[in-house]
Order: sequence, then C-alpha cells, then structure tokens
Amino acid sequence: MPEYKAPQRDMQFVLNEVLDVENHYQNLPGCDEATPDMVAAIMEEGAKFAERVLSPLNQVGDQQGCQFNDGQVTTPDGFKEAYQQFVEGGWPSLAHDPQWGGQGLPESLGILINEMVGTANWSWSMYPGLSHGAMNTLEAHGTDQQKQTYLTKLVSGEWTGTMCLTEPHCGTDLGMLRTKAEPQADGSYKVSGTKIFISAGEHDMADNIVHIVLARLPDAPEGTKGISLFIVPKFLPTADGGVGERNGVSCGSIEHKMGIHGNSTCVMNFDGATGFLIGPPNKGLNCMFTFMNTARLGTALQGLAHAEWGFQNSLTYAKERLQMRSLTGPKAPDRAADPIIVHPEVRKLLLTQKAIAEGGRALIYLSALQVDKAHMAEDPAERAEADGLLAFLTPIAKAFLTELGFESANHGLQVYGGHGYISEWGMEQNVRDSRISMLYEGTTQIQALDLLGRKVLMTQGEALKGFTKIVHKFCQAHSDEQPMQEFLEPLNKLNKEWGELTMKIGMKAMQNRDEVGAASVDYLMYSGYVTLAYLWARMAQVAQQKLAAGEGDTAFYQAKLTTARFYFQRLLPRTRSLVETMLSGADNLMALDEDHFQF
Repeated sequence: MPEYKAPQRDMQFVLNEVLDVENHYQNLPGCDEATPDMVAAIMEEGAKFAERVLSPLNQVGDQQGCQFNDGQVTTPDGFKEAYQQFVEGGWPSLAHDPQWGGQGLPESLGILINEMVGTANWSWSMYPGLSHGAMNTLEAHGTDQQKQTYLTKLVSGEWTGTMCLTEPHCGTDLGMLRTKAEPQADGSYKVSGTKIFISAGEHDMADNIVHIVLARLPDAPEGTKGISLFIVPKFLPTADGGVGERNGVSCGSIEHKMGIHGNSTCVMNFDGATGFLIGPPNKGLNCMFTFMNTARLGTALQGLAHAEWGFQNSLTYAKERLQMRSLTGPKAPDRAADPIIVHPEVRKLLLTQKAIAEGGRALIYLSALQVDKAHMAEDPAERAEADGLLAFLTPIAKAFLTELGFESANHGLQVYGGHGYISEWGMEQNVRDSRISMLYEGTTQIQALDLLGRKVLMTQGEALKGFTKIVHKFCQAHSDEQPMQEFLEPLNKLNKEWGELTMKIGMKAMQNRDEVGAASVDYLMYSGYVTLAYLWARMAQVAQQKLAAGEGDTAFYQAKLTTARFYFQRLLPRTRSLVETMLSGADNLMALDEDHFQF
C-alpha cells in the first residue's frame, strides 16, 4: 500500500530558515503565541493525523467512492469517523477569530495542516476545505447575526460549507447564471435554480451543510453586475442554534468522474429554498471572490500535494526496484541488477518531482504569509502591499503549480513502469486525482488571462513591478557572494526579460486584443518558472550559508543545493521555448477559418 510521510524537515526549513516565520509572527498583533515550539507541536500533531488516519483511507475512498441513494450521499468507509477526529482535535477552528470560536492563529499555520491533510488524502480534505472558504466569506461579509448562527458552527466543524456557482449552461461566465432569489416579507429570500459540480454538496459527515449561493434578485441588472450572494442551509437553524426543518435544497445526483472519487461532486437543486442575503444586493461576485481566492490558493496546494505524494512513493520504489545495470558499471554487484535509481532518466523524473514539490512549497508558504499580513498587519500600507502581492501570486500559484503537479504525478507513475498503471500501487489514482486541479476554481487558461490581462496589463505593469523589485533586491543583496553567481546571473536576466516581454505583448495587444489571449498561458508558465527560480535561489543561499558555517544537517543542505542546480539547469531553460511561443502572435491561432476546422 502506498504511504505518506509528512516532510516536516523541509516544511520547517522553508518556514524558519527561508521565510523567517518567527519574526513574521512576532510582528503581527495577537500572534505572540505562534512560537517555533508551538508551530513545531502543531505540525507534529497534524502529521500524525495525516499519516495515521487519512493516508490509509486514500485508496479506500478511490475504490469505494461516494454512494448516492434517493438524495442521500454516503461517504466511503472511515471518512465520517476521520472527520469526527478532525473536529475533536480542534483543527477546523485553528486560524479563525476567537470571537466566533476560533483559536486566533494566523492563516499560514492552517496552510501547514491543509498541506499534510491534502497530500495524505485529497478527496477527504475537500470536505473541511470547502468549509474554510465559506468561513472566510461569512467572516468578511456576514452580519453579526449570520456569524453567530452559521460561522460559529462552521468554525467548530459541527457544520460544513460549500460554494455554489456553476450552472449547467454556464461555467466560468457567471454573468449568464439564472438562479433566482425572490424577496420575502420577513427579509429572507426564496432561492430557486440548479447548480452543478458542487464539491461536498451532500454527505453524511456533519449535521448540517451551509451553501453559499450566487443568485439574481428580480430587479437585478444583466451580467455580472446583477449577482447577489446568499446563505442557504440544508437544514434551517432553530432559535437555539440547533438543526431545524429541512430546507428546499436537495442533491439531484452525484457525478461519476475521473478522480477524487471519495468526494461527492453534486448536482444541487434549490426549489424555493429559504436563503439569506450576504453583503449588498448585486455585489455578490465581489463577496464571492473572498471565497474564490481562498479556494484558488487551496487548489495551488493540490499541485504540491500530488507532486509530493508521487515523489515520496516513486522514490521508495526506485530504491528497491532492480532493473538492468548502471551504464558506468554495477552499483549493486551482489544483486541480480541495480536499483533503477542509478539510471539518469529515472533520476531526472525523481529530481523533477522533488524540485517542483519543494519549490511549490516555498511559493505557497510565501503566499500564505501575505494572507497573514493582508488580514492582520496593523499598518494599512503593509496590508495593502501584501494584498497586492497576494493578488499577483495567486493565479501563478494556482495554475502553474497544478500544471506541474500533474506533470509530477505522471513522472511518479513513469518511475513504476507498468506497475504504475496498476491500481494497487496508487500511482494511477494520483494522476487521476490531480487532473481536476487544472480545471476547477478557474482553468489554467482563465488564471492566465487574469494574470496577464487584469493583474499585469490593466495595472500598467505595476503588479509585476512590485514582484520584480523584490527579486532585484534579493539579487543585489547577495551580489558579492561568489558561490551565488550561478543562480543570480540567470535570475537577473530573466527578471529583466520578464518586464520586456510584458511590454512587447502589451504593445501588440493595443493593435489586437487577441494577442493577450494568445500569449497568456505561455506568459503564466514563464512567470511561474521565474518565480520558482527566485525561491530556489533563496533556498540555495540559505543552504550555502549553512554549509559554509558547518551548521546543521550537511546532507540536507547539500541535497537542497544540488536540487537548486537541477532546477536552474534542467527546468528553468523551459522559459526559452515559452518566450518563442508567447511572442509568435495570435495569427497562427486565429488565421484558420472556423469552417475549416474539420475532421
């Protein structure tokens, strides 16, 4: 059976040695308790739960799937019991306001738990994961009464949450949605419509499910300017906060899908269901972005999860599987053949997974620290700066890491050869489970348009300049360190080229707006490789410093430095082909007449 071991040493390296999280927490109000010892203790306990409880259920969830019967969904064996342990451990409340029952710890600590839980069992992790977004939306936009009624139950984990956006006739284009909300005399609304692809929309793990639903008021303007946001619970709460009568919302069916079988993906029918407005009328999409941004960072984490899981298991296999002899002579002469880890191409598959997982971890943790600052920093200017950096990094993290996470999952399967294609090893499940990450919460193509169109060109490049300035300052700060030149020289060149490419695309787009769409995915992938290069350079600098001082685990730091070199020499050169393709223009995509697309 495949296994998962939380990479606590690497997690601590990124947090403590690269990002200096101790100083980060000490500068945030109310985070004094987040000492290194507390962080280590939280990580240790989270690792136990992920490794011992969730990891053994990963294949169970895939094999059994969710069962649908007359509107009811039964989750796989052990899922419900695991959720009760999760709630009893206080994990849902970790990073939420004590006023509503939370523990008041920073969001970045919650990310640590989410990483371990998600890597151990992604399907299971989606149940509490969707609740987290619902909590953030209510905390930001709900009334005090709504928070007291719903948020407290979500924070405790007694109830779970969902986000209900997509409808059968529209996906990303939410301006086309048809779900209606009719105002009632008591201030509530009757919500009617059908939503599809609702993760965790119905299940047997919690007493109630709080749906966060987009719908239109009767007098709403057309398009996205006429969308409002509503709370629609499965069961209406009683006056004392308990579960009351069943609301007019039901699960019509669950999807039969490629992966994540342990999570219920539901068609939800709202038939005059009682709902309650969140935020101002016709501003629902603005409010929903609180939820969506949380979900996008969570999906970026999925890319890391599948890369890490695939790497761990394929590494174990590569050290044990005997096949052929090394080209430079036998490495295990007393055995029938050498372990496949001696072969260069297997090394490349393993190192690619390792570089993606460890670089992705650094990117997600860096983003999580911006969430902390944006929510908790005392200085408004610091909050605004963090929020801007987070907005820039989110589409890169979501799209780039999920694309590379899927690549890594495939590499993990490849290491196993034919055995990787067989279910018992778990590698084909990892590939199937990872594929959805490039689709939900905005496809790679949508994220690319968001990055290049909205975040970069619409700000006249200011969002990009904010990040390239950070990279430039890092390169300047270490310019006199000779061992760093192998990383700083290519990073400096790419950082400069990034702005030049943006200018070229922007100029072309002034003549033809299709140039933005034609270049956007290549531009995002280029941005991702440069962003990870910056983070790998930071990690290499720390490793060099520790090795020079003779501090810590020499093997760990040497491995970190060697992986950084692999990234710069083997993965970063992918930017060269991306430059060619993003600048090749829209004509090679748009010139063929639509009628000439034939088969």
